[in-house]
Amino acid sequence: METSPNPTESPQPRSKSPRVWQTTLAVAVVIATLFTAWTPAGLFSGDISEKMALLLTPQPGEATPQAGSTPRPQLRIGIVSGHWGNDSGAVCPDGTTEADVNLRISTLVQQKLSSLGYQADLLQEFDPRLQDYAAAVLISIHNDSCLPVNDEATGFKIAAARETHDLNRASRLTACLTDRYQRTTGLPFHPGSITNDMTEYHAFSEISPNTTAAIIETGFLYKDYTILTQQPDLVATGVVNGILCFITNESVEPGAGATP
Repeated sequence: METSPNPTESPQPRSKSPRVWQTTLAVAVVIATLFTAWTPAGLFSGDISEKMALLLTPQPGEATPQAGSTPRPQLRIGIVSGHWGNDSGAVCPDGTTEADVNLRISTLVQQKLSSLGYQADLLQEFDPRLQDYAAAVLISIHNDSCLPVNDEATGFKIAAARETHDLNRASRLTACLTDRYQRTTGLPFHPGSITNDMTEYHAFSEISPNTTAAIIETGFLYKDYTILTQQPDLVATGVVNGILCFITNESVEPGAGATP
């Protein structure tokens, strides 16, 4: 049988001790942290998902991870293989196509980044996933003509969107790519041949405005044919080194990649 409370006696609330409040707060912080770290981005709206993804991107002033440290989990990087799934691109006299060269290099870049623990997506030229694509960085890989233009038709070029959402981040990405790619491959930077097709590249207007992006032509299929077709691993390593420089805030020589 239940005992009825005495109506003349009002129970007095007990205040929680400071230790109890501290414990409660600590548990709440841990739960919130775990939820942020492990909740799939698909559970959020598009705008919030993009902001969550950007939280994984190192910001200026953050400490640079030490060599050999484990990359941040789930950091997304997009690699567009130029012309793949659409057309051949430049065609050389021996039948080599730019699309095939691009795909071989892009595949190696994607594999190298995946082996380091990053979420690397290999994308076609007009991949439907490019629409509102949210990532820490997106790189489109292309190559220049096989035509015997002149003796100066050698080297690489890099450009970001002319109307970029964040000029500082875009400039840093192009600087990192320029510096690391040149150091790795030994190829010269060829800024004089950067065209509107590069600065107004279609994917720049399709992806999320929060995704920092650039396009690289890794060489001329005319004078750089040997390194592009016979040393694709070296070429891919140069691209990867540039991406890692950007996302881990490595130092870059002043003036590298001045064209965003």
